[in-house]
Amino acid sequence: MEHIVIIGNGISGVTAARHIRKLSDKKITIVSAETDYFFSRTALMYVYMGHMKFEHTQPYEHWFWKKNRIDLKKAYVRDIDTTSKTLHFEEGESLQYDSLIIATGSKPNKFGWPGQNLDAVMGLYHKQDLEKLEKYAPNNKICKRAVVVGGGLIGIELVEMLHSRNIPVTFLVREDSFWDIVLPKGESEMINREIRNNHIDLRLGVNLKEIKSDETGKVKSVIIAETGEEIPCDVVGLTAGVSPNIDFIKTAAIETGRGVKVDRFLETNIPNVYAIGDCAEQHDPIGQRRTIEAVWYTGRIMGETVAQTICGNKTEYKPGHWFNSAKFIDIEYQTYGWVWAQPKANESRFYWEHANGKICIHINYDTANNAFIGINTLGIRMRHEFFDRILNEKRSVDYVLEHLADANFDPEFYKLHEKAIVAKFNQENNTNIQLKKKSWKRIFQLS
Repeated sequence: MEHIVIIGNGISGVTAARHIRKLSDKKITIVSAETDYFFSRTALMYVYMGHMKFEHTQPYEHWFWKKNRIDLKKAYVRDIDTTSKTLHFEEGESLQYDSLIIATGSKPNKFGWPGQNLDAVMGLYHKQDLEKLEKYAPNNKICKRAVVVGGGLIGIELVEMLHSRNIPVTFLVREDSFWDIVLPKGESEMINREIRNNHIDLRLGVNLKEIKSDETGKVKSVIIAETGEEIPCDVVGLTAGVSPNIDFIKTAAIETGRGVKVDRFLETNIPNVYAIGDCAEQHDPIGQRRTIEAVWYTGRIMGETVAQTICGNKTEYKPGHWFNSAKFIDIEYQTYGWVWAQPKANESRFYWEHANGKICIHINYDTANNAFIGINTLGIRMRHEFFDRILNEKRSVDYVLEHLADANFDPEFYKLHEKAIVAKFNQENNTNIQLKKKSWKRIFQLS
């Protein structure tokens, strides 16, 4: 019987295993040393914040794996021998495969900072990071101040977690405004305000120089590179991005760059060896997308795609239109299509912000033909299905504004802002776009 071995039990690897089982009777083994069972990585913050227990992050009961004949092997892979098709484990054991899927995800970036490996220094990626947080930052008596380094999505999640336990936080962001390599100025400045309004010590345009320890080896402080300022703290969170977790791939046989190099079918240069999820790197970008995408839903799509290929239906990876969502403390964020931090030469922008400073919408469209390119929303929920459809249909910005009521996904009794948004667009562009009433038939079709 053909043996499929999957290294990694995150969303990519587990999705691949589930779909291979649906399509075949092949033997499947998932190898991971992080946890016994798959869990939702994005839910770690809610465990620390007290909204759920860790077992609630596990979508499948423990009996699921045996019932579906998916073997689980808890071990670290030391190296891969592609000639003999063998995995060698740190513990000295080995395991043979017929087809191999590398789905090892990401690891937090470290840049050689002095003190970066002290005990109370952690990222926010693995279950072990959550355990370290509980040990070193259970409350504001044991942790009198934390410093978080890195201004992306993981960084602000960790800041919110610590803030939820009333632990004072200093947030070091090297950019001049929060996440301004991704967010345009209006959205970025709105998040700056939200962070500071929650009494978080946000430091912009600064870098970490070193983490200092006391005489017992505990974290004592951090030093800011630009000013030399020393900030006393008990915990340091390193969230300066992630990189593909491929250090164990020591063989030169498997082609790697920043990640494991794959083609459009997620195949490596070695027959019957595939890579999916955060650790996979496309040889060439797919449209405007990056060659490596550490995004939950693309990992799931890759898992489904590779399962089809392994089970005899060779399938090209097609991630569809870009979208993403996040929460910046109390402000929800969504993006569909492309809204770059800086507009390109052929693009026009429309930005509307509510007077309360916590709600905005930013639309990007083609200057020449008014074709809709993308949208950012903060504090307004939009329907994914709506924007997926209009991007497929190549609709105009006028169409989007006319049908904003259909796009809105806010719960009943939320205050709606479509009239004000369309009125401002008309005023700025000397147009007469009329907002159409919500089409319940269309909404039900999309749901």
